[in-house]
This record gives sequence, C-alpha cells and structure tokens, in this order.
Amino acid sequence: MHFLIVGPGAMGCLFAARLKTAGNKVTLLDYRQDRAEFLEKHGINVEGVTGEYRVHVPAVTKNVPGRLDVALICVKANQTRTAAEGVRNLIGSEPLILTVQNGLGNVEILEEILGRDRVLGGVTAEGATLLDTGHVRHAGQGETIIGSEGPPEGPVSEIASAFNAAGFDTRTVDNISDLIWGKLIINVGINALTAITRLKNGRLPEIKGTKSVLKEAVREAVTVTQSKGIRLPYPDPLERVLEVCRATAGNIASMLQDVLNQRCTEIAYINGAIVREGEALGIPTPVNRTLTSIVQALQETYDDQLANINSKTI
Repeated sequence: MHFLIVGPGAMGCLFAARLKTAGNKVTLLDYRQDRAEFLEKHGINVEGVTGEYRVHVPAVTKNVPGRLDVALICVKANQTRTAAEGVRNLIGSEPLILTVQNGLGNVEILEEILGRDRVLGGVTAEGATLLDTGHVRHAGQGETIIGSEGPPEGPVSEIASAFNAAGFDTRTVDNISDLIWGKLIINVGINALTAITRLKNGRLPEIKGTKSVLKEAVREAVTVTQSKGIRLPYPDPLERVLEVCRATAGNIASMLQDVLNQRCTEIAYINGAIVREGEALGIPTPVNRTLTSIVQALQETYDDQLANINSKTI
C-alpha cells in the first residue's frame, strides 16, 4: 500500500518508519520546506521498545508521487483543519483518510473538508516521543483500532493488515466513536496535569494533589459521556486512567512535550472539549475548565515565563 503520512511529529515518524520497514510505499508530507529537506536527506531514526534503526522515507511539501491508498493524519488536533485544507488538492478523491489523533472533533473536521464517505476514525495506544527532527523514541506499544469495520477483503481490513505487518497490534470495529471518547477520558485525566506540573505520567497517582485533581477531571468527563449515551470501552474509567498512568510511568505525555518545547497544545480538543460538551448539556465542568485555562495561559505566555532562579543570586 502507499501511505501518505501527514505530519512528521513523533507519531507520524513512528508510523512512517514502521510501515516503510514492512515493505509499504510511504511518503511524508510536511508544510515546512527546510524540515522536509532534512528528512529527505537524513531519514527517520527510531529507538526504543522496537529496537534502533534508521529508515529513509521520502519527504515532500507538495507533488505527492504516485497513486495513494491512505492518507494518515498525524498532526496535532489544533492543526487538523489546516492540514485537511492543505492536502485536499494534493491527494485527489480516491485515498481513504485515517486519523488516530488525540482529542475530539478531528473526524468531523476531516469529513467536512475531505468527504464523509472516505474518512476513518481510529485510536492508538502507541507511545512516541520526538527527540529531534526525524528522531523518535518508541516509548511503548499498545493496541490500534480502526473503524468502521468493512468486509474481510475490503480497504479497512487491508489497512489493518498493513499495520499488523508493521508491528502495530491492530483491529477494526464498527463503532469507533465510543473508543475515541474512551481515549479522550484517559487524555483528560493525564495530559493537562503533566503539562502543568511537568511530571511524567507515573507520578500523577502517587501525589495526593494531582491524584485528587485527576479524579475530579475524569468524574466530570464521565458525567458528560453518560449524558450523551456514550458506552466507554472499560467498566471503571478512573481505574483505567490510573492503570494507564502506571503502565506508561516513564512516558512524557504529548501535552507536556508541547509545553517543554513551547508549542501550541491540544488542550482545546481534550479538556476543552469536555467543557464545551458540558456547556451544551448544562453540566458543570469546573475542574476541566480550570485545567484548560491554566494550560492556555501557559502556551500564551511562553516568552514571559521565568526560568529557574538560583536562590544565591537573590
């Protein structure tokens, strides 16, 4: 299959490298010419749980070579609309569009711009950290799920087969919406707190204050899902979030990576999504509102924030 990977971040580089290693044709699409040229010259360097290897993946800013089968959207949620508008005239009307992004609303934006019948939602529990341009640490493995499930010989099954051959534990389902909400709940409990405290995932349940805030953020989000009739893919949401914290104890959450690198975060599509959904339903979400406001304040004031100060100089 020919995959176009849209966005050379941690997850984009990981999927590009693994799919290319498995024998697929893979092209990376980047909006930055300098970065695309660097990737074209140096390839992708992967380290971590699947070993250490370097893979050459063609990188372009336009003029995608050959016929595409799938465009895999790997940009941040706040970049989804721009990315969709950018690829609309590059890929034609045939390729399927697959998103495994964090947050709520990506599928709807892609459907609006690229067409409802060709967009596939998905979730992944793969963990990756971008160490430098084209250099990614595969921090942990987990299940990848794609919907909607099609016939055994259909295109969705072909994508799942390609992912499995590339080392991603992948299956298909009929209803992906509940799973997207399931991943959202986990991100609601973890991402903003790590961004604010600058702690790795595993520390959140160990500290009384962060665990208390985590519990309330998850409780509010679950109240929203229950009101919407969402069937979460686990029986105990709070325990599931705590399990993920422990299972990914050494991981630097994506939102914390963004804050450390002074980038725009996905807060509006994670905790902010719970706030918006709560407002529409008349459900108060004060903890998620506060977390959203703090992270937004952080990302709006990167240039004004104080660095560490040595007390001896005061």
